Order: sequence, then C-alpha cells, then structure tokens
Amino acid sequence: MPSYGWLLALSLAALTGYTIGAVTYEQTERNCSASPPYLPSTAVNTTLQLQELRKLMLSLNISAYIIPGTDAHLSEYIAPRDSRVAFMTGFTGSAGTAVVTLTKAAMWTDSRYWIQAERQMDCNWELERDVSVRTVAEWLISEVPSGGKIGFDPFVFSLEKHEDYSINLESSNRIMKSIPINLVDKVWKERPPIPPDSLTRLPDRVIQRSWQMKVEHIRNQMRDNPYEPTALLLSALDETAWLFNLRGNDIPYNPFFYSYTLLTMDEIWLFVHIDRLTEELKVYLNSSCTGSLCVQLKSYDSVLDDVKNYVAQPGVKVWIGTEYTNYALYEIITPEDKLMTSTYSPVLTTKAVKDETEQQVLRDAHVRDAVAVIQLLMWLEKAVPEGKETELTAAHYVNNCRSKQKDSRGQSFETISASGPNAALAHYSPTEDTTRKLTVDEMYLTDSGGQYLDGTTDITRTVHWGTPTAIQKEAFTRVLMGNIEISRTIFPSGTRGANMEMLGRRALWDAGLNYGHGTGHGIGNYFGVHEWPVGFQSNNIPFRAGMFTSIGKIVLFYLKNKSTSSKDNPTLKQRKLILHVLRLVVVVHVPQKMHYMSCEKISA
Repeated sequence: MPSYGWLLALSLAALTGYTIGAVTYEQTERNCSASPPYLPSTAVNTTLQLQELRKLMLSLNISAYIIPGTDAHLSEYIAPRDSRVAFMTGFTGSAGTAVVTLTKAAMWTDSRYWIQAERQMDCNWELERDVSVRTVAEWLISEVPSGGKIGFDPFVFSLEKHEDYSINLESSNRIMKSIPINLVDKVWKERPPIPPDSLTRLPDRVIQRSWQMKVEHIRNQMRDNPYEPTALLLSALDETAWLFNLRGNDIPYNPFFYSYTLLTMDEIWLFVHIDRLTEELKVYLNSSCTGSLCVQLKSYDSVLDDVKNYVAQPGVKVWIGTEYTNYALYEIITPEDKLMTSTYSPVLTTKAVKDETEQQVLRDAHVRDAVAVIQLLMWLEKAVPEGKETELTAAHYVNNCRSKQKDSRGQSFETISASGPNAALAHYSPTEDTTRKLTVDEMYLTDSGGQYLDGTTDITRTVHWGTPTAIQKEAFTRVLMGNIEISRTIFPSGTRGANMEMLGRRALWDAGLNYGHGTGHGIGNYFGVHEWPVGFQSNNIPFRAGMFTSIGKIVLFYLKNKSTSSKDNPTLKQRKLILHVLRLVVVVHVPQKMHYMSCEKISA
C-alpha cells in the first residue's frame, strides 16, 4: 500500500499546470476566495449536518466538538458506519480530525491528502495543514472563549490523545468534556448498519493453535507477570479475532468484527453482537458452560457496564494495552491500583510471532497472489501499446485475477492503479471520472493485495513501457539499494527495527533524498494488511524469529514548477516524484550464529 510496497514503484507526477484531457487540477478543487466561491462537482454540501450538530452542542452547553477519524477500537481502517469525519466534512481520506465550533469548522490532515480535501470539502470547512494535537489545540484556544467546554466522545479517543489535548487545553482554561454518546451519530440519520452476516471460524488446515491453547498461553503470561493482573481487557479488533480464530466482515478489506474480550484466570467474556453467532459457532466456543474454557457471550454494547462491575470487586487488577484501549474504558478502571498497563497487550506481542503453520500458509498465499500480479503485467505489456487500456481496466483485471485464486476472500485494500499525475495522490484509486489512459510514455504504478483464508498480501510494481529518465533511474536504484541493505543485514535477536532503519535511508541520504514515513509494516494471516506492532518505527517491538514484515519506502522529492504561484494554491506549487519499493520478509535465525537473525525473502 502507499508508504509501503516491496518492489519499486516510480512515477512522475506533475501537480500544477498539468492538463488531463480538458480538465486541469486547478479546476477540480474548490476556490473559497472567489466570488461566488467555486466548488467542483466532487465537493459535498455539509450545511445541514453542521446545523444539526450545532443544535446539539448548544443543548449540551459546549463550545466545540472534536471528531477523530477512528472507531471505538482505535482501528487504522474503519467501517462506513464509523466514518464520521467523512459524513461531516465530505473528506474520505484515511487520516483526518474535524473540529466544529458554533460558528466555524476546520479539518486537519497531512500532506498526502491536501489535494483530495480541496476536491471534496465545501467552503463550510477550513483545511488545516498541520496534524499535531498542539495545532488543533491552538486553533481551539483562538476560537473557544476562556472557560468554554470542548466536547468529545471518549470511545474514539486514545489515552495519548486525551492526555495531549488535556495538557494543551486545560492549562488555558478550556475544559475537555467527555460525552459518551457520539453527537455525530445523533445527527447521522442514514448511518450504515452493522453487516448482518454471521461470523466464521478459520478452517483447521490453516491453524496450528486452537483457541483453547491460545487462551492458556495468554493466561500463563498473566500468571508470570510480577504485577499480578487478574484480568486482561482486549480492545483491538484483531486481538479477539486472533484469540478465537474467528473472522468477520465489519470493516472493508479487513476480516474483523466488532468485539471486546475480558479474560480472567477462570472466565472468558466475549462482547459481541450475539445474533451473528451461529449455533455451530456457539458450540465451538463452548458457550453453554461456565468453566475456565467456556466463552460467556455478552452483548457488545454492555462492555462498559460489565467491566465497571468487574472492577468494583475487591482484589482485581485489569491489564490493558494502551495503544488500542479507548479512553471510555480506561477512565472506569479506578482506583489506579486496579489498573496495569503496557504499550501492547500480550495477545498482540504473541500474535506477532507466527507459528510454523502460519508461516507456511502465508508463504503459500503469496505464491498464489504472485500469479495474479504476473497475469496483470503480462496482459499490460501486450495491451498498453494498443492504447485502449486505462487505470480502471487494469485495476479490474488484477482484482479479477485474484478472485480466481484458491481461498480468495477479496482485496486487502482498495487497488491503487495510477499513472502520471494520479500517482502523486496518496491512496488514489481510479473511478470512471478520474481514470487515465495508460501509455508507453508514462510510469505506471500498481499497488494491490489480496485476502486469502491462509494469508494477506501487499504487492507493488512499477512499469515503464518506454524509456525512463536519468533521474528516475538513479532514484529507482538508490531506493532498491536501501531495500537490499536491510534485507542482507545480520543482526542480534531482539534488535529493534528503529535501530536498523537508517540502513534503508543511507543510499538516499548520499544523494540528498529521504522519505517521510515508516520503513515497513507487519502483515497478517487473513488479517489486516498493516499488522501492528511489527516494523521499523520507534513504537514497534523488537524483532524475533517468525515475524513477517515488509521493507518498504516511498521517496518523495520535489522539482520547482514555475508555472504556478504558491500564493494561488499552496498544494499545487511543485512537481512530485514518487519512488515506491517494498519487499516482504520473514525474520529467521542465522545458522552457526547463535542469537543472530536475518531476513528471508517471501515476495520478489
């Protein structure tokens, strides 16, 4: 996916003064300073939802309301029913925070999405180009009077975000007010429902550990912990799915389902929409008994009350992973001596190291997936010179090839199929309105992946059917050099990816180039295409044998474009050159070198 990929994807994108057919980029974005303001057809009218939200705010005596772009499980990818930022603003990018006051509205997102935001938002919204909590707080301090209350839904706030806002706002006498009923949901009359489909269990042929084995393994970690937790609360969606070997379809491209789990030494509470469990699954989970390996099914919406009741008992201590526990659950675990925290739960750190079966079936899935990508590339090599194919037809082609592979369960993310200027848009996927014809004169980027019962894939390729420029060739080579450097490195067991990352940057630094994102991500067995906490970032866990990670980078560097003044449009003042590379590897022990590891290639 963007920011990650194993082979090099290289495309030159002219972001200003570039004409696509008869339409220029300037014409496809809003101009709120014009008289009258200009809005493209892609902009969404948000006047009604803002009016309704402000009525609620007045009734609750709050001066502002913060709307994060996540769900109650702090997921990276969210279901349509949790896309509150999109509903309120019209902006559909995957990273954004919206804030509404009684008179103004603003949305913060990073540079990947500035162009997209200008195309999708109407003039009710200001676009802010710094995504730090500090800048959001500064804006709120300027718009909210001293003593004013700023509302938020604690279910969609992480512990870290809440602390950051509190520090920045309350020192200025602006008060954070927790409102456990989401106000956007109150005004969202046609909010999408939860999918009615039943959950499914993984077939025995793709798993090595039963859910009972996993439960006992996690309980052993609880027993061995010197802080003596009596319960473990699981909030991330992939935690419960992994623990019970279950899958769902609540989030597009991610086989997760809404759930929490509270695991004690003698009980298992599964908070889920019970009507989605078949009788067969209830038998599978031993839900009719009350022993230590019997799963007690509880309503998904009862998690707050049930956890509160558990905490009220004497002598209990609840272990949470702070990265994925929302503030609503955190704030009810009181007093402090009843709480134990770690960055990640033992389920996430255990899941990160794949067992022998998981390793083998994930390799198998990548072999089948590679067939689909090879079919695409062979077809394009013959079809593109004829001048009839487009970004959209290429995306449909590879998706169709994947669907014919054994155990296919669809895409792992929306296929990115981009040529020329479209490759400069993060997470760009072609539509009937935006698709461009593929030609032998431009770079073409295909970034796609599949979900299979045995594994998840993420593959990027770059194709040029003509002659790339000298700068494209050099940049391609330097990105590849960094990829190879990490892949061939031998390192001590327990080394953190953050301590190795500079190896991937060195060849780029030599030429004055760099990239502004992480170097890789974990990948799952029929899970998310970005599987935390494996990778090369500072908050990733140390590498151990059996972990799968990508080694990937996008390099962006800029060439001045003299045809447009930055005053006219700050998002369109440069030409952007994108270089994209990813390799999927598994961490393995090095023979004859005790306690040392290296990376073994999975996809090539």
